[in-house]
Amino acid sequence: MKHWLAKELINIHAVSLSPNEPYIWSSGIKSPIYCDNRLTLSYPALRQCIAEGLIAIIHKYYPEVDVIAGTATAGIPHAALVADRMGLPMIYVRGKSKSHGKGNQVEGTLKANQKVVIIEDLISTGGSVITVQKAIEEAGANVLGSAAIFTYGLQKGKDLLLEAGLRYETLTDYNALLEAALENKYVTSEEMTRLQQWQKNPENDSWLSLPVNE
Repeated sequence: MKHWLAKELINIHAVSLSPNEPYIWSSGIKSPIYCDNRLTLSYPALRQCIAEGLIAIIHKYYPEVDVIAGTATAGIPHAALVADRMGLPMIYVRGKSKSHGKGNQVEGTLKANQKVVIIEDLISTGGSVITVQKAIEEAGANVLGSAAIFTYGLQKGKDLLLEAGLRYETLTDYNALLEAALENKYVTSEEMTRLQQWQKNPENDSWLSLPVNE
């Protein structure tokens, strides 16, 4: 599924590759890739395949799950689809507690010691899913792990998730995306080199100086 889904994400422009004119992340990092998996929701057949894929991950790696949790906001609709198909309760978790009302960070009913799987659309540095993990554990429940659509496969993210003790599984990843992009001639071999170099050290702009023409 990795290769097929990577190609579909490119086809619907959920993932855009721009190795020559990079996007700027909120952190200031210059990136040759922009990922917006919210677009998958507009394609019924694709979003159903994604839901089925996430459910397969849960059955394989987290079969004892009690509750499905969505990350706000992009993980919420995918979590809803998964929870509905599995007949499980669903919650969602904000990046921080509300500043009004009851001040909730965890929305929905979550009981002590329940086993939770977090649904995320995208994993980059792992910060958002770790925030959700902490909020759930502070509420007295247990996080089994996370299931996501896509990961950049950045070493920083791998290290932070390992440190947090949070397992994660994804439907596709950056390497599969590059393979699909090259195979379908979305990028040249020279651009591919830039894309690969960025993943190794995204905080260093040296990849932009690599040649893109033979």
